[in-house]
Parts: sequence; structure tokens; C-alpha cells
Amino acid sequence: MKHWLRSLYARVTLVTAAVAAVATLVAGLVGAQLIRSAAVDQARVSLARQAQALSASGSVTDLASLRELAVGESGRIALVQADGSVTGAGRRFVSQAAVNKVLAKQSFSETETVSGTPVVVEARPLASGGGLVLVEPVSAVNQAAGPLVTRLLWALALGFACAVIGGALVARWVAKPLVRVAAAARRLAGGERGVAVDGGGPTEVTQVSRALEALDASLAASEGRQREFLLSVSHEMRTPLTALRGYAEALADGVIPAEDVRRVGKTLGAETERLDHFVRDLLELARLEADDFRLDFQSVDAAEILTAVVTAWRGVWEPAGVAARADVMGPLVVVTDARRLRQLLDGLVENALRVAPTGAPVVVAGRSEPGAVVIEVRDGGPGLSDDDLAHAFVRGALRARYAGERPVGTGLGLSIAHRLAGRLGAALTAGRAPEGGACFSLRLPVAGEAGSGARG
Repeated sequence: MKHWLRSLYARVTLVTAAVAAVATLVAGLVGAQLIRSAAVDQARVSLARQAQALSASGSVTDLASLRELAVGESGRIALVQADGSVTGAGRRFVSQAAVNKVLAKQSFSETETVSGTPVVVEARPLASGGGLVLVEPVSAVNQAAGPLVTRLLWALALGFACAVIGGALVARWVAKPLVRVAAAARRLAGGERGVAVDGGGPTEVTQVSRALEALDASLAASEGRQREFLLSVSHEMRTPLTALRGYAEALADGVIPAEDVRRVGKTLGAETERLDHFVRDLLELARLEADDFRLDFQSVDAAEILTAVVTAWRGVWEPAGVAARADVMGPLVVVTDARRLRQLLDGLVENALRVAPTGAPVVVAGRSEPGAVVIEVRDGGPGLSDDDLAHAFVRGALRARYAGERPVGTGLGLSIAHRLAGRLGAALTAGRAPEGGACFSLRLPVAGEAGSGARG
């Protein structure tokens, strides 16, 4: 029972019933009052018509003859004599105000309370003196209107029942497609993909169904990319592991000549370094997505960091014959985490040096713009196509595309740089460099508010 009461179907039905009940009660009270008020008005009109007809019929001096002319009960008729006395069975309902009006040759038409009884009074002066008074107790009028009130209550009860039934049908119309959508969502949560979500029903439920279908497609695409990424990582890790295992078995079997041990050791070290690079990149990605990734924001001169980056990589670009340089225009003061900014730029420079051929330039440039500092890492390598630019920061996308055609890394470097830029409150974009290769542009806001929200 509790579970049923907590369902949308039950709640909509109960709310509809409650609203219908309140509306029925208000309509009943107001309608009954209006019927009684209309009945009193009708009684006044009827008494006025009778009093006018009787007063215009001529001289009326005998109460008995008046009873014969009057319509209605004789106990509701009274005569006001010229001396102010009141005779007739209805005299107990005649007020002094009515008597004074009649003696002053004025008509009297009121609903008043006389002797504790609410009555409708119609009094008319007579040409012969005195006057005629017709009265009707309001209780008698209400009693006559009772059948109308009863019929109104029956009509309201029928309307209430129809409203409850209609509310239950509407609740079913709304809740049933939501149940189907919830079932589809549970299937998605269980790992099923390509679930047909046919919610139907109101427009809002249809929108939820479409959103769930979009989520299904996004999950399928994301999981597909994850599978491809895992397959790529597994393949890349298998290569150095195979080399390590082969050389380890050869060393264990003693088939490596003494003069080759040094070479084998260097090979093992290089393969171990490749594995370590993979593991560090994976751990860095995991940390970037975690809540405990701390950032230490402070005012730093990005120009000094750019110069330090070029100097630090001299041992790589000079032997490779690459012309690397820092192109900085004045101090570039920003509020950021200097260590993380250096990490981001190191990754971009490493990527540029990997693809730049001998003699090609690698430029680390920085400049100030209104409200921002822009840092660019440009190279004279093979560059990127339009499709490459659109997927440059997707994990392993460029690596999967160019493996075997040009030097590639783990496939995680650009993804790490893009996520790290976001944590720093910056924007990292990919484009084409005037040197002929790729250009990765980092836009850092000069104010520190953007980075403050990313503090760990």
C-alpha cells in the first residue's frame, strides 16, 4: 500500500480527487446560497405583484374578503388600519417601520427580521386609508427551494466522480510512459545499449525519452572509444613487455654473449622507460579526473616559464637538429599554478619535438591580449588535417591514425594537456602554425577568478 501511495499514478489521482472535492464543496456552498438568494428574490417579486394587484382592486375593508382575493396562506396577510393598528393573521410579521411607511402613503419592500424570524415584506397603501401587507417567512422560501438544492448536490456529486475518474485516466496516461522510460533507463544502467525508448504520452515525457536515447548513443560512443583506447594501450604495452620477457628468458638461459649484455641492458632500460611513461600518463589522467587534484594558484610570470621550457629541452632539440626558440614579448603575468603550467607546456613541447623533422622550427611564443595571456607551441612538422583538429584532444585518436606513418607517443599527452588546461581555468585549442605544422594555443585569463574554482 505504501509503495502504491508513493507512485506518480496514485499521487496524481489523489491530488485530482482532493482538488475536485474542494471545488465540489465550494461550488455546492456557493450554488446553494445562490439558489436560496434567487428564491428569496422570486418570492419578493411574487409578493410585490400580489400586493400591487390587491391594493389596486379598490376599497378593501374586510379581512375575510381580502383572504378570498389573496394568493397564498391567509396567515401571511395583514391590514394596517388608518389609526395605525394592524389586524389579520400576518400581523406578527409586520414591523413598525412597515406601518409607518404605509401610513405615509409609501410602499414598503424589504427582507427583515421580525420577532426573530427573517421574512420578506411587501406593503402597499390603500386608497381608502391604511394599507395591505403581504409577508413570506424566508424559511418557507428556502424550504420551497430545497428540491433545487438537492438536485444541485447530485449534479456536483456526479461531477466529482467524473473528475476523479478523469484524474485517474490522466495519471495513467502520464505515469505509464514514465514507467516504460524508467524500465529503459534500468536496462541502460545494466549495461545494455541500443535500447529502444518509446515513452509516448505528454510532450515532456517524449523529451525525456529523446534525452535518454541521446544518452544511450553517447554512452555507446564513449564506451566504444574506451574499448579502442584499452585495445591500443594493451597493444602498446604488449610490445615492450614482449621484448622484456624475451630478453629476460635469453639472459636466464645464458644465450646472450657477454659482449651483448650491455646492449641488451640498454634495450631493457629503454623498454622499461616506455612502460613507465605509459603508466605515468594513465595515472595523470586518473588524477586529473579525481577531486583531490590540488592546484596552487599564485601570480607568476609566464615568460620566465617559456624560456625555462626551451632551455630544459635543449638536450633533445639540439641533437635532433631542431631549431627551437622562445618568442616572448615582455612580462606575461598570470595567476595560475606554475608547476602545472610547466607540466602542460612540457607535454606540448615534447609532442612538437617528436614530429618536427631535422631543421624544422619549434617555437614557444607568448603574448598579451585584452584580458588574457596567449601561449603558443608551434612546430614545422607535418601538421594536422581539419578532421585531426576536431579530434586532437581525444585519447589516442591521433596515435591510432598515424601509428606507423610518423613518430607518435602514448596517445595520452594531448588529452592530459587539454584536461589540465581546463583545471587551470584556461582554454587549449589546436590549429595550424605559420611554420607549416601544428599550433597549440593556450589562453590564460589574467585574473585569478577562473582558476580559483578549480582548486583542489
